[in-house]
Formats: sequence, C-alpha cells, structure tokens
Amino acid sequence: MKYQSAIDYLFNQLANYQKTGSTAYKPGLDNIKILLNSLNNPEKNLKTIHLAGTNGKGSTAHIIASILIENGYKVGLFTSPHIKDFRERIKINGKIISQKDVTNFIENNRQNFKTISPSFFEITTAMAFYLFNQYKCDISIIETGLGGRLDSTNVIEPEVSVITNIGIDHTEFLGDTIEEITVEKAGIIKYNTPVVIGEFNPITYEIFQSQSKEKRANIVISDQQKVETDLLGQFQQQNCSVALTTINVLKEKGWYIDNKKTQIALTRVKYNTNLRGRLEQISLNPKIIIDASHNEDGIRNLFKEVSLMTFNNLHCIYATSSDKNVEDIMSLFPKQATYYLTTFNSKRSLSPNELEIKAKKYHLSYSIYKNIDKALESAKQTYHQGDLILIFGSFFLLEKII
Repeated sequence: MKYQSAIDYLFNQLANYQKTGSTAYKPGLDNIKILLNSLNNPEKNLKTIHLAGTNGKGSTAHIIASILIENGYKVGLFTSPHIKDFRERIKINGKIISQKDVTNFIENNRQNFKTISPSFFEITTAMAFYLFNQYKCDISIIETGLGGRLDSTNVIEPEVSVITNIGIDHTEFLGDTIEEITVEKAGIIKYNTPVVIGEFNPITYEIFQSQSKEKRANIVISDQQKVETDLLGQFQQQNCSVALTTINVLKEKGWYIDNKKTQIALTRVKYNTNLRGRLEQISLNPKIIIDASHNEDGIRNLFKEVSLMTFNNLHCIYATSSDKNVEDIMSLFPKQATYYLTTFNSKRSLSPNELEIKAKKYHLSYSIYKNIDKALESAKQTYHQGDLILIFGSFFLLEKII
C-alpha cells in the first residue's frame, strides 16, 4: 500500500469529524476497546498524561512534551487536528511518524477495520497507542478529541489528568451550558489519579470537586506563573503554568525532571515539538500572523493579544466551521478592521453568504472571497507598511497558508 492510498482510506472511507462534522461523531468507548483489543491493548503498556479542555490543551501538551524531551525522555505526543499533514497528530520526540508507520498500520489491520467499523478518530487513536508502544516511549501525552468522558482516548490510566479550561464549544455533543460541558471534560478524572485544573471557576470547580471526591483523585489548581518562552501571547503564560504544575505532579510521583532543563525547554517548545499555528508570525513584510483560534474564548484571547500589538491597519482573513457560534464570535470582532471573509474546502465550512449576514449585523467593513488565496491576495494588495494581516478561524484555513 502506498502512503497516499492509506490517507485516502482514512479520509474518504471512514467517518471523519474533521471533514464531515457531526455525522462522523461516534460517542462511547465500546468500539475503541474492541479495536485496541485486536491490537493486544498497547495502551495498557503506556505511561501517559491525559489532557482535556476547551482551549489550550494542544499548546499545553506541546509544552509538557518539550520539558520531558529536554530532560531526556522519549516522548509520544498525540494531538488533533493537524494543519497540513496527517502525521502531525502523532509525534515522537517532536518528529512526525513516518509514512511507512501509517501505511503498515492501515495495511496490517484493514481486515479488522472492516469487522469493527471504527471511525477516523478511533483508528488514529489506536495508531498512536500502537506506535508509542512499538517505539517504547517513556511517556506519552494524549490530548482528547472532543469532550472527555466518551472520547476515544479515555481508555488510558494516566499518571496525571489535566483539564486546561472550560468554555462553550461543540455544544451539539457536549451540552449547551458550562455545567454540562464540565461534566463531559471531568470524565477523564480517574481513580486515585491526580488531576490538574488549569483555571479556577466556582461553577466548574464544584463539579470537578464532586468527581474527584468520588474517584479519590487529588485536585491541584494551577498557579499563574510568569515564564520566559518562545511562544507568543499572554495566553501561553497560562498554558506554561498548567504545564509546570503538571510537571510538579510528575516529580512528586518520582519522575526525575531537572529545573534548569525545564526552563530551557520553555524557550525551545517550537524547536523541540514543531508546534505551529498559535499566534505564529509567518511573514515580516507583509506582516502576517496566523492563529488556530476558532471558538469564542479562543478568539476573545486572540483579539486581546492583538490589542497589545503596534500596527496601523488591521486586515483580518476569517473563515469558520458551521458548528461554531458565529454570532457570538463576530460580536468580539473589532470594528476598526477590514475583514476578508472566505471559506475552505470542507462540508463543515460556513458559507460566505451566512458570514455576510453576520458581518452586516455587526456593521463590519468586509468583502467576500471564494477561497483563502483570493482573500490573501486582496489583503496583500490593500496592505501598507506598518499594517498587520491576521488569519484565523479554523485549522482548515491555516492548511493553505503554512
């Protein structure tokens, strides 16, 4: 099997949430357990850290990975979605897995897939566990896909569970309220396993406390710290704080982690792990910044960061998925900017016509473009020295830029 055939199989013959949305979502753990059993349960051989949260879990996972890599451990890292290459989802010591890893896994297990009928995410999760076990990772950092309680990753018994924060997102699966979403995220809390909470909120904490008490899990609230890091944005300070709190829990459990190497690792996150798409400047002239923010909390934080930057005119290229609360998101858009509203190649993409309706409601200065290439071309033509082009709203949008 050639690599492209394996990718075509994953993306075109399986239920794929990233591509088709809610029709691909398979809640529950029965299927993933059957699939992992067919692989001799590689997850049972892994030391893991499990992360859930509305925002920040991907960055936090990469920061933790950087610290552990710098301290000499062999580190598996499973995150989603990818931006450009499927293999970004599964890394070992910051390097993506090989094409052969993907093709061998698909080819060797295709008959089982026919019997079990797993989703795209279930196969990807199983592939990560299998490869982390095959390559004998010392520890693997596992990010949930959606929610936590019914997420395919929620079959592991981690060293520590981490919940970065709670916000409104994926309401069609997780619930319409903060309380309902918190219950789903809190589903990763395990018996006698410490849980790090990244953000204190009286409403969510009551739920975390109840779940932790029931499972005899010690809660550790992350303290905000100011650190030196190569990651841009004040929100990354929060993610670094959560990562450092998690590292302290590991140290208490007997993992050897050197403080000096940890500080170095915070300044080498991108180098050690190849993290992309988080407030990342990809061009100096014109000045272009990309960011994967796509829900209300993420975009609120993004524009908070933008408000601290110095520039003349702001050009915003935006596209989003149809399952996002676009009305609330667009209410956060600064009026003193020019918007280039577009779409991306996915059934999940919100149409330009629907974006236009919202843009009119909030009296934004906008134009509509059929794709990101046309939007970026127009923004560059309008750009003057000292301006800023900001591209955000979806991982799909960044795929065409990076």
